[in-house]
Amino acid sequence: MRLPLIFVFITERGYIMLPITKKYIDFNGVEREETFYFNLTKAELTEWELGVTGGLSQMVAKITAAKDVPALAKLFKDIVLKAYGVKSDDGRRFIKSDELTTEFTQTQAYSDIYMELAQDDQKAAAFINGIIPKVD
Repeated sequence: MRLPLIFVFITERGYIMLPITKKYIDFNGVEREETFYFNLTKAELTEWELGVTGGLSQMVAKITAAKDVPALAKLFKDIVLKAYGVKSDDGRRFIKSDELTTEFTQTQAYSDIYMELAQDDQKAAAFINGIIPKVD
């Protein structure tokens, strides 16, 4: 099975995960700097492809052809949130859960990261390149 076309922007680096270090002001007015991690595995991409009627690739093609900006924005948000996780201290696991994702979306850092990616095609492409697994 081929990976969705949207995900075939593979770099030779083959990142295991993409770290994004972001400075932001929290809701107490305190400046913080944190590193957030993003990754999608081959299994996650395959599950996503098989979980969409007609396949994720076809869905992306339809959204793009129709120039459906709201659908594209939702898809990009889904990509960011599906890729977010927390690396275990020993580096053996990349932990993802609804609770962790919700906590992330409740930070100003999420808003800043999302807006930065949504407004810059090159940064968005680099993000996609950084989170997807290397195709063998």
